[in-house]
Amino acid sequence: MYKNPILNAGYSDPDVIRVGDKFYLVASSFDSVPGLPILESYDLVNWRLIGHALARQLPLDRYSVTQHGNGVWAPALRFHNGEFYLFYADPDFGVYMLRAKNAIGPWSQPLLVKSAKGWIDPCPFWDENGRAYMVSALAASRAGAKSSLILSRMKPDGTELLDSGAIVYDGHDEDTTIEGPKLYRRHGYYYIFAPAGGVTTGWQVALRSRNIFGPYEHRRVLQQGTTGINGPHQGAWVDTGTGEDWFLHFQDSGWLGRVVYLEPLKWVDDWPDIGDMSQGPIGQPVLTYKMPRAMHAHVTENPADSDEFNRSTFGLQWQWQADPEPTWGFPSQALGVLRLIDTPVSSQGHNLWDTPAVLLRKLPAPRLMATTKLKAILFSRGDRTGIVLMGRDYGALVLTKTDRGNVLRQLMCKSADVGTPERIAAEVPILQDDVYLRVTVDEGKVSFSYSVDGKEFRSVGQPFMAEPGKWTGAKMGVFASGVAVHGEFGYADFDWFRLTALP
Repeated sequence: MYKNPILNAGYSDPDVIRVGDKFYLVASSFDSVPGLPILESYDLVNWRLIGHALARQLPLDRYSVTQHGNGVWAPALRFHNGEFYLFYADPDFGVYMLRAKNAIGPWSQPLLVKSAKGWIDPCPFWDENGRAYMVSALAASRAGAKSSLILSRMKPDGTELLDSGAIVYDGHDEDTTIEGPKLYRRHGYYYIFAPAGGVTTGWQVALRSRNIFGPYEHRRVLQQGTTGINGPHQGAWVDTGTGEDWFLHFQDSGWLGRVVYLEPLKWVDDWPDIGDMSQGPIGQPVLTYKMPRAMHAHVTENPADSDEFNRSTFGLQWQWQADPEPTWGFPSQALGVLRLIDTPVSSQGHNLWDTPAVLLRKLPAPRLMATTKLKAILFSRGDRTGIVLMGRDYGALVLTKTDRGNVLRQLMCKSADVGTPERIAAEVPILQDDVYLRVTVDEGKVSFSYSVDGKEFRSVGQPFMAEPGKWTGAKMGVFASGVAVHGEFGYADFDWFRLTALP
């Protein structure tokens, strides 16, 4: 048996395919870099993070600064003619395509195949006759239109759209805000799976037609029903190769992010029945279900959690808040640390929300404790380094150099996304350069503690409730920043970053 959610972390807008006996999942990454996370599984339940398709986000001048909520929206992953194809939308620039021979990479540089504001959620499709298409949606915030699905003819190599597209489904009457389409073919029908009704309040729609341009028949196939799973949103249909079909989708869980669910799918009269069908003709999410019958033995996996910082590369769980500069930080296998440089903060940075050089990772569970050991070499008054729980509101535990020596401060920032400055909630003198910092998250309640010996931890500051970011859950991580603008900067060596489940 498995229990939903299968990925209890923010993997928004998941798309899934099977290639041979393996499954691959991609998700939105918005402005986090590296972007486009690629996960691999043998059974659709246990997943491991194997890489990212996007090393830097384009255009570079745009994403050298924080762009919360912008960037990579709703990617689609396909395997065609021996290659992986990845399509994603940047709502301000258009639709990009990347490809690779191996899901781990190397991936090609993003190619802009459709320059258009508000064209979102692209999904490529190669028909049996060799013709290629792309289905997509519209975002009213940029395009001035929404609730319609667009089908465009595409070059077979995926490098260019051949026309300006045609509406294949209008959801204004029954399926307002329809988006996130995924296009498939089965038993002579073209199917479009798409969510409608909004992220937190919506439902899943299945459309089918004998002609790819429609008209399409319509059926609502998954909704919240009697469960607590609000708005089962964007996802993908996948088969196991053993005669079973499954559907993956996300649920917006607020501060924890957009977590991923796995639903059984059965075809009845060439329509998909998804999830628990015991409450009527429309399915609802399952809480537990028997494991998929896969082509490969089950292997217990989990996306990367703790990091000992003993490698010569960054751990895959870490992402910057913008395209990184070469000197923000360095992993060191030789030293067994992650070194973050006290990067000067831009005068435009009001707080850590606006600071690009913050290294973050997703929250992988609703109850956990994260502890890091660091040694700070702070050269200038105002240099600081520490641990942060980031969202629209955030808190941080920060070692700072002052006129009085080093102090440990718990900082709070309410409504950081509108430029509110930080305030000091508590301050403790620290007579040494090395310290252990801890953040505890208990169903959204966040608190900080510290230790000078790694054994006895003392609470510091005030608890607060975690808040989501822009289209993401809260995240945790580390940073270092300074005030000097020339010469050698200070730095912080993080020995490890360890996650522990709360009892």
